[in-house]
Amino acid sequence: MTYLGEDIKKLGFGFMRLPMIGNDVDIEQTKEMVDVFMSRGFSYFDSSWAYIDGKSEEAMKTAIVDRYPRESFQIATKCPVFVVKTAEEAKNMIWTSLKRIGADYVDYYLLHNLGGSRTKSFDDFGMWDYVKELKERGVARHIGFSIHDTAQALNKLLTEHPEMDFVQFQLNYDDWENPAIQARMCHEAAMRHKKPIVVMEPLKGGLLTNPPPGVRAAFEDAGPDVSLASWGLRYAASHENIITVLSGMSTIGQMRDNVSCMADFQPLDQDELRVIEKAREAIGKISHIPCTACQYCVEGCPRGIAIPKVFGAYNRKLVYDDLPAARLQYAVEVLIGGRASDCVVCGKCEQVCPQHIGIIENLKVIGQELDGLAPQFD
Repeated sequence: MTYLGEDIKKLGFGFMRLPMIGNDVDIEQTKEMVDVFMSRGFSYFDSSWAYIDGKSEEAMKTAIVDRYPRESFQIATKCPVFVVKTAEEAKNMIWTSLKRIGADYVDYYLLHNLGGSRTKSFDDFGMWDYVKELKERGVARHIGFSIHDTAQALNKLLTEHPEMDFVQFQLNYDDWENPAIQARMCHEAAMRHKKPIVVMEPLKGGLLTNPPPGVRAAFEDAGPDVSLASWGLRYAASHENIITVLSGMSTIGQMRDNVSCMADFQPLDQDELRVIEKAREAIGKISHIPCTACQYCVEGCPRGIAIPKVFGAYNRKLVYDDLPAARLQYAVEVLIGGRASDCVVCGKCEQVCPQHIGIIENLKVIGQELDGLAPQFD
């Protein structure tokens, strides 16, 4: 089966975690990273209207657009319209992005971060028809969307919007069977609709480059000289119908490591897949909240707490001992739903939980550990 972007190499450069000097992008190191990336035949760059307060798109202009022929690379950017209040503001995002990037068009334009109640903004502002219009005008060569939600939600959107050219979602070996992320099921949904995929979070925000000891041992026993990042990148890229796998690289060292394992990409073989399974089993043995994200607890919660998502954020601390990652994910999850400390101890959630989780006590602990620490978003 042929698909959109099959001529693009399997590593994309995500412009979300660029090297920084204070509050500004380290543009000289970014240029050096772009040069290494391009010199090895890679060409896909991903940003968003929202990344680094617009500085990400501006860095694209300085590091890429001003320095390379336009036909030698692909630019992807996104519009997170749920952060604005009117359709006019939402539709102006593309023009702001193009001005920052210094381009007349983008190769891939995405409706950014659909899922949950965020999707309603795209419907209310008429963004589905608008991006089709942008494609017809040549402002966007290809249109799609990124999503953080269930496979059921993804399938619904792809059914309602067959005009979308591609989809972007989280896929990594840890989340392949994760009931909250549903990476395998999302991949299956995209395949059913014959939509090519851009992978985000192949290294789970960097967590898979510094995994727990048991996971690290599984990989080091199999290949002591193979980087941990390469396992995650190659795993994600080994699946069918993948346009590219995005890596948000922050240093020239990360760039060199990633291009070295992906320049002559080979899918994982059966022996390597068994190593991945061993690593996944090691993760499963680490103490964590055993939530299957069935959502039964959410339906009756009087405070609207997205309990499975809150537990998912806290599990980043329990499994990976990464409090900053847990704080950030938690802050995102409670933007719309209630915070853990909002729990009124009604007990409705525990009455319906198939896993018999002590939800109230866990929410109490999470509230104590994360509510006061979670970053605030305007």
